[in-house]
Amino acid sequence: MSQQPQRQQTNEPRLRPTNPASLVVVGLAAAALGWVVLARFYGDIPSIPWLPAFTVFALAICEALLARSTKARIDRRPGTAPVQALAVARYVVLAKASSLAGSIFAGFYAGLLIWLLAQRTRLSAAASDIAPTAGGLVAALALIAAALWLERACRVPKRPDEEEEPQ
Repeated sequence: MSQQPQRQQTNEPRLRPTNPASLVVVGLAAAALGWVVLARFYGDIPSIPWLPAFTVFALAICEALLARSTKARIDRRPGTAPVQALAVARYVVLAKASSLAGSIFAGFYAGLLIWLLAQRTRLSAAASDIAPTAGGLVAALALIAAALWLERACRVPKRPDEEEEPQ
């Protein structure tokens, strides 16, 4: 019989906060992809619609409201119901996924916007696509901010005995 090594139990959290550098790298890759796709297929694809920007912005608003509510419930402010631990875990997963999705959207929209701004004098159709693209970029940035806020709101506050530094 083979024995499996026993894992040491540590008090360190297994789930780390979202690394902003990871979001930047993903955003830059999506921007490059957006640039290449638009440079290759512009004119063959329909104009850029407003609906994705509105949808992403609605998600950002929902997550911001959820972050505010969750923070109040975790802090046990008067008039708020306690929050279940499983719900908080789900919110963290939502926040991490949303920040990554927002980074992809922001990068893609940024790549499109840069290409459209560079081509607006050469292509008359490019000027009409700038506004929905800029709106999508702003909405994606709002989603990233709301997701990071929700992730931060889900942190368990330190106990009073943990806050004091040993001297």
